[in-house]
Amino acid sequence: MAAYRTIFAGLFLALIPAICLANKKTLVLLDNWSLRETHSIFFRSLRDKGYELTFKTADDAGLSLSKYGEFLYSNLVIFAPSVEEFGGNVDVAAITNFIDNGGNVMVAASSAVGDPLRELATECGLEFDDEKTAVIDHLNFDVSDEGKHTTIVADADYLLDVPIIVGKKSPSPYLFRGVGMVADPENPLVLSLLHASSTSYSYKPDEPVEDYPLAVGTNTLLVAALQARNNARVVFVGSIDFFSDEFFSSSVQKANGGKRYEKAGNQDLAMNLADWVFKSRGVLRVGDVKHHKQGEKEPPQAYTIYDMVDYSIEIEEFRDGKWQSFNGKDVQLEFVRIDPFVRTTLSNKNGVFKTTFKLPDVYGVYQFRVDYNRMGYTHLFSTTQVSVRPLQHTQYERFIPTAYPYYVSAFSMMAGVCIFSLVFLHFKDEPKEKKD
Repeated sequence: MAAYRTIFAGLFLALIPAICLANKKTLVLLDNWSLRETHSIFFRSLRDKGYELTFKTADDAGLSLSKYGEFLYSNLVIFAPSVEEFGGNVDVAAITNFIDNGGNVMVAASSAVGDPLRELATECGLEFDDEKTAVIDHLNFDVSDEGKHTTIVADADYLLDVPIIVGKKSPSPYLFRGVGMVADPENPLVLSLLHASSTSYSYKPDEPVEDYPLAVGTNTLLVAALQARNNARVVFVGSIDFFSDEFFSSSVQKANGGKRYEKAGNQDLAMNLADWVFKSRGVLRVGDVKHHKQGEKEPPQAYTIYDMVDYSIEIEEFRDGKWQSFNGKDVQLEFVRIDPFVRTTLSNKNGVFKTTFKLPDVYGVYQFRVDYNRMGYTHLFSTTQVSVRPLQHTQYERFIPTAYPYYVSAFSMMAGVCIFSLVFLHFKDEPKEKKD
């Protein structure tokens, strides 16, 4: 028997690399094959992280995201901003279905953004500006700009302060040349990761501004993200040049005499975004969940009102390529019937979150519920259903201290009735003497 266990354990360990590799299968759609050369640093960095990249042109007649009802890839990279129609079985509906089933998508656009990417962005709560428009900033453009002020410099202060998504803020600013975006204010799932300065706007560089631009000032989004309710992740970047070797290795300096940086922060931000969108970070999972009466080790068939209960839940985070203890300090437990009767913050020790609380004095069917939803992390939800019954007749207190006045009054009344009865029964009226 031990030999069989050893064989099964060996087979399982052998399957682990295959499982991990399956989660990193990535389809890359390109406008043209030259992008493999101009963006080689980005693609090589992905390969170094273990991603299995499959390159195809966006109009390839053999494109397909699924086969026999199973998805062939876990991740999709679209570096084809000017595509007018995807090839094969891929279209906006297929990509949306891919996201609805938990797939992750990274999209890079440009001023030549076509209708398919525009429609996909609309489905995700974003809107690209019109074709041939660009983000323009007459005060924050790079010294390498050709005169149209479309190669802009975005300071690190404009980056959303969520390290789990964007990593540590780079001291170097970011180079951007592309189309601007605006977010749907009614979509709470859209994250504005990087916006332009207050002096920027989005318009056609070669035409005078006659209409009010779609995006103005800090409302102009350069990088945006979406984490769907099924934990699928999507990142939109308005510039395909953002990922290019040129911008990765280029120096950056504002043309108005700002400080010169030897290297832009594009590469660090791009790789952090890739790690997040492909779920190499910010992923949580639930381990062991335990609950029992205080002083016991096993959960009872049913709890009783007023019981003291110990509850613990193990939460792990996927970090640095392996599952590690989650270090959160704000995980809460709710004890819910219809509404929460108890809500308390769990204490964390090496990824095991614990608390002890007293059950309410209302019996019924309850749930231990942990609903953890924080920006950048996958939604963690755990429920355990239990029953809470009322006290048995042998569990009630025989004498309640607060009722002592009533006890005294009752016994005093009985004593009074007894005394009155004795006096009434044994009292005799003396006969009155007759007068002569």
